[in-house]
Amino acid sequence: MDNIFVMSRVGDCQVIELDKHSRLNGNITVVEDCITVPFDIRRIYYLYDVPGGEERGGHAHRVLYQLIVAASGSFDVILDDGRERRIVSLNRPYYGLLIRPGIWRELNNFSSGAVSLVLASELYDENDYIREYSDFLKEKEIPLSNV
Repeated sequence: MDNIFVMSRVGDCQVIELDKHSRLNGNITVVEDCITVPFDIRRIYYLYDVPGGEERGGHAHRVLYQLIVAASGSFDVILDDGRERRIVSLNRPYYGLLIRPGIWRELNNFSSGAVSLVLASELYDENDYIREYSDFLKEKEIPLSNV
């Protein structure tokens, strides 16, 4: 497995403050690939109308980087590297959470009207997903007995 996948830790994920330009008639935030985020943006998608109590995510990526932004409302992102877990609450459209490959992520606690905007470094590739936590731990080279 690629070294960045195995070596990625929760602490490698970070909240990035995005440029916010305030005007009397509204604000604008600009995100540029390889400038604002450390990757080329190859895909953009968003989650919305998530029913109360539901979760999204529940997977890890082998090579994909993501920047997750609460474009509207709020939600929590649970980050897990197999050894450590951290919860990051997103609730401002000018903050984005950078997630590196090799991090398990779950999104939950969506407020009413929440929109999760995701900028991704790769096009969709099902082979990049790890959807079972036990498989994730194996690929991270973490013995199940250590969890």
